[in-house]
Amino acid sequence: MTSSSPLIRLHPTDNILVAKAALSLGQDLPDLGLKVRAQVPAGHKIAAAAIVAGAPVRKYNTVIGVAARDIAPGEHVHTHNLQFVEFDRDPHFCEDVTPVDYLPESQQATFLGIVRDDGRVATRNYIGILSSVNCSATVCRKIAEHFTAERLAPFPNVDGVVAFTHNTGCGMSTPSLNFDVFRRTLAGYAKHANLAAVLIIGLGCERNQVGDLLSSQSLATGPTLVPLIMQDTAGTRASIQAGVDAITAMLPAANDVKRVAVSAKHLSIGLQCGGSDGFSGITANPALGAAMDILVRHGGTAILSETPEIYGVEHMLTRRAMTPAVGQKLLDRLAWWKEYSRGQSGQMNGVVVAGNQAGGIANIFEKSLGSAMKGGTTPLQAVYEYAEPIDQHGFVFMDSPGFDPCSATGQIASGANLICFTTGRGSMFGAKPVPSIKLASNTPMFEKLRDDMDINCGVVVDGTRTVAELGEDIFREILDVASGKRTRSEELGLGDNEFVPWSLGIVT
Repeated sequence: MTSSSPLIRLHPTDNILVAKAALSLGQDLPDLGLKVRAQVPAGHKIAAAAIVAGAPVRKYNTVIGVAARDIAPGEHVHTHNLQFVEFDRDPHFCEDVTPVDYLPESQQATFLGIVRDDGRVATRNYIGILSSVNCSATVCRKIAEHFTAERLAPFPNVDGVVAFTHNTGCGMSTPSLNFDVFRRTLAGYAKHANLAAVLIIGLGCERNQVGDLLSSQSLATGPTLVPLIMQDTAGTRASIQAGVDAITAMLPAANDVKRVAVSAKHLSIGLQCGGSDGFSGITANPALGAAMDILVRHGGTAILSETPEIYGVEHMLTRRAMTPAVGQKLLDRLAWWKEYSRGQSGQMNGVVVAGNQAGGIANIFEKSLGSAMKGGTTPLQAVYEYAEPIDQHGFVFMDSPGFDPCSATGQIASGANLICFTTGRGSMFGAKPVPSIKLASNTPMFEKLRDDMDINCGVVVDGTRTVAELGEDIFREILDVASGKRTRSEELGLGDNEFVPWSLGIVT
């Protein structure tokens, strides 16, 4: 389309166009020689030509459904006339693998990181309090609340004391997959580079016994990992005081750090999207993907997740799998999800949330089309279970729900030391102990929610930056944030309530 056109054509074969701004009933479309047949909000689709009932509707040359009835040129295309249907998708394992032009270490970008004694690199420096069970959650929070900004002022290199509480740890089947995933998640946080020290607090009678948690996850106690059992510590008041004393003792060593220049290969970035809209797959997600292609060239790791939100476009990832086994593992996870969600009214069965629909996304195939773009174009190196330690550099996938706090929790437990979060409707998100960079898909939302957004990706639609240029901007911002620059969510204090381990099992 021309630069002045109110519409975006994403691929020559598409039979829909996307509205840059709201379109009025009867508005002339000179590029197409027709008129708009309805009020069409920004980010929504109109038919570029007649689409007969049952014919595929294509966006980015990808089928996102079929016409539920005859659709006239210029007509609004959305949930009222677009039907969600399954279609065959050949995985074509490894066919689109393109070798990465890796940079030698001498040319890799650097950031100012905190190098731990064992070589792990942190982007932040917190002390964490982990509850083994919901019954110790209040004690954990009371201890964290004690360490106000005034009390931490003598320790300027400590970013804070944060409690990671949850609603489980007992009343669950053991042994079980649910129990294993839960313990793996706790262990991932206990071992995370961004936590200088960790206090683990249990009640004493729960299923998730602290001693068993430590031994099963190869967690060794010491000055930086201290267990505390409430029933052995004379109850609530005494446990709070004991926890305060333990963290007070940890603070001097935690503060004794400095940032040094390290390679970008030490960056492991969790990719998230929430509150997506019709622009997410045009601006923020592909721009973040471009930044991840740069990161991978510099030796870093990009973690795509939210398995239900790649459904329908998984073949685009299997074609980039380094081996057929990697591609098959991704398909196996999707098969598990289809069985897990069978009969439920959720994304795997086509239904997206109200915010997505209001923003122009009709179904999960359309949403997945944008979501998958966050991973860029480099080969898929490996597929991991939820919260499984990620030991492979490059572009990887970690299985998780689409619920952002739960997905990000798994990525952080897997080792992510920074989160990049794209949003179209506006998501207020943080994820201690790592910084979160929020990328707005459109300029109106960015202007409205400036306190929450870090980068305006709407400049792509506005015509002032290309996707490639914006990818370079995002990569530079990542380096700055990893070096200590505070994000909007950090300035707002977000991230204390987003620790949400995935709960798969029944409650007994």
